[in-house]
Amino acid sequence: MIQSSEHLYIEMLDKLSAINDRYNEVEKLISSPDAMNDMKLYVQLSKEYKDLEPIVSAYKIYRDLVGNISEAKEILSNSDDPEMKEMARIELDENLPKKEVMDEEIKLLLIPKDPADEKNAVMEIRAGTGGDEASIFAGDLYRMYAAFSSAKGWKTELVDVAEGTSGGYKEIIFNINGEDVYGQLKFESGVHRVQRVPQTETQGRVHTSAASVIVLPEAEEFDIELNNADIRKDTYCSSGPGGQSVNTTYSAVRLTHVPTGVVAQCQDQKSQHKNYDKALKVLRSRIYEIELQKKLEEDAKHRKTMVSSGDRSAKIRTYNYPQGRVTEHRIGLTKYNLQNVVGGDIQEFIDELQIAENSEKLKAGTTSNE
Repeated sequence: MIQSSEHLYIEMLDKLSAINDRYNEVEKLISSPDAMNDMKLYVQLSKEYKDLEPIVSAYKIYRDLVGNISEAKEILSNSDDPEMKEMARIELDENLPKKEVMDEEIKLLLIPKDPADEKNAVMEIRAGTGGDEASIFAGDLYRMYAAFSSAKGWKTELVDVAEGTSGGYKEIIFNINGEDVYGQLKFESGVHRVQRVPQTETQGRVHTSAASVIVLPEAEEFDIELNNADIRKDTYCSSGPGGQSVNTTYSAVRLTHVPTGVVAQCQDQKSQHKNYDKALKVLRSRIYEIELQKKLEEDAKHRKTMVSSGDRSAKIRTYNYPQGRVTEHRIGLTKYNLQNVVGGDIQEFIDELQIAENSEKLKAGTTSNE
């Protein structure tokens, strides 16, 4: 067992050293003429450099820490000076716990990062079972994510909306732009349930309604290349609640990617050109996400993970108003701070889901090393 952990430790140091070498290499490549003349290559190298930076910073601290521990052990083993031995003992008592903490930090840093994590996101919220109450709940979820995004300093931008007959939304699609948006919000995909007395309920009975949330990584042009000949464009008049026309110009745009049948539309802007750009962004993201989904399914064959199963029909969270309770079903986490959560305070759920996902990845990595 000792040999095994020693072997893993040496393997980890070798991996860190290789990453440090690659970091230095990428630093030179970024300023090379090839990168300067190729925007796609420049963006890829800059992204890789940014991803490697925290690992390299941790590695340098860790390398010094391991060196100090090794020196202290050497003094304890070979020195005859009692004062030097006492200083070495104090240093070991300080540094060994630090090393244990850093061991875990570095293991997490070495988990392969989802390349989509740092992308902007496209979020789609759709009312499910529960009629008008489901639409009202979809509106509550939209406001929850809008408040969370605002607190993070992210920018939200409406793409398309179908309003409910008694408030809320039958469907709402919006972009969220900022740092590491998809990485933070990707676990929100799934079915959200609400248990409460609807505004229209006269008997005071608690009803269960649902809304589905889909979070897509926003695809950039070099992620997915779309051929204009494969895209069919339809224009129509924007409509409001109940389907009535909002304006008389054909500014709303619906795009269909003929090879895949994927559709995206936008009616938020008065300009047809702006609606086209927004719809194209959603279309590209949906096609990119299909490819990502295939990869997730392939990964799932090798590693079962309850957090990011990719199953959009899975019930992930329940908001129970009578009890003031929010339950995250994937990790069995229950909190009695419902008003704070629907007000946008969802960071704790996101953090716990990320920890659970990383633990599963670490477990899978350990199993494959054995």
